[in-house]
Amino acid sequence: MNYGFSKTIDVPFEQAIEKVTSELKKEGFGVLTSIDVKETLKQKIDVDFKKYTILGACNPPIAHKALQEEEELGLLLPCNVIVYEKDNKTNVSFFDPMVMTWVIDNDNMKPIAGEVKEKLQKVLEAI
Repeated sequence: MNYGFSKTIDVPFEQAIEKVTSELKKEGFGVLTSIDVKETLKQKIDVDFKKYTILGACNPPIAHKALQEEEELGLLLPCNVIVYEKDNKTNVSFFDPMVMTWVIDNDNMKPIAGEVKEKLQKVLEAI
């Protein structure tokens, strides 16, 4: 995957979500949204899907700084983190914020995206 970074952990799915949320908080992120993809797909189109949750994480001070530099950045926020089951293990993946710098023509965004990436990598290491 060249647009994110991930880790497979030997932790139950629900516990992984709790751990990711807790570690995000330590790095100044809150979870603004939590989308239960399995439940949504069952309700909307009556299909069964594996346990899969999308967490929309936001670090308000960094988001504020970034939005001051690039007003349209909201199209790419919040930072998505996915947690899903695969082969009886739990996978956690983070969107790489540096990818945003590939589509945004604003060099001032690179250090901000780098700061976010560093924090998200700390979360990944901690889980």
